[in-house]
Amino acid sequence: MPFSVQKITIGGPELFLIAGPCVIESEEHTLFMAASIAAICRELAVPYIFKASYDKANRTSLASYRGPGITEGLRILRKVREELQLPVLTDVHEAAQAAAVGEVADVLQIPAFLCRQTDLLIAAAHTGRAVNVKKGQFAAPEDMRHVVAKLHESGNDRVSLTERGASFGYHNLVVDMRSLAIMRQYAPVIFDATHSVQLPSQGEQSGGQPQFIPLLSRAAVAAGIDGIFLEVHDNPAQARSDGANALPLANLKPILEQLLAIRRALAG
Repeated sequence: MPFSVQKITIGGPELFLIAGPCVIESEEHTLFMAASIAAICRELAVPYIFKASYDKANRTSLASYRGPGITEGLRILRKVREELQLPVLTDVHEAAQAAAVGEVADVLQIPAFLCRQTDLLIAAAHTGRAVNVKKGQFAAPEDMRHVVAKLHESGNDRVSLTERGASFGYHNLVVDMRSLAIMRQYAPVIFDATHSVQLPSQGEQSGGQPQFIPLLSRAAVAAGIDGIFLEVHDNPAQARSDGANALPLANLKPILEQLLAIRRALAG
């Protein structure tokens, strides 16, 4: 089950971090966020994968910012990878884009709404890159074994699964911590602590309850996850996507320190 992304072991003894802004806002901001998060991770010895999307194809409104697009977005992500020597992860929404993304990204991420899209999964698998699939808000954790099987049967066993909350009525999400253990039977498991506090489709955009990010993160690490996923922004109020549920950059280090302490306690 464990596999490597550059020098990081996914599913190994170390807790790793996937983090970055929801969407690429500019080259300058992307490089700043990647370098800032990387510096914190080096200080704490946390393996780190940078995350940002070149296109957010499932925004609530047509008026919402989607990103710079695939050509410019991949150029910026390549710069992060080469200049900062960081592995990178980005979302893929269409099967036709998988090959191009696979030339740049170390990890292709399948968005939650698309986790059952067979052609997209096959195309991502065929790139040979690691594939992280977010569990759909509508999916039961045991159903994700079929998603993993599609990827394995397409020749790719470098697969991880991410929990990001389940729909609880309308406009609300809830996290069932049992899902972390259930999905971990099929692949390494990551917990997305920022999308799990999202309040979907609050008018023209989604809202959130970021005050619960630390609580859910601690619970997930205590439950035995392999990695933590956090959308981080230096000024969430000005973020162009998902600012309502983003973690302020200033809060990242203290949260990671808490999570590492829990991890050490479990190991001891």
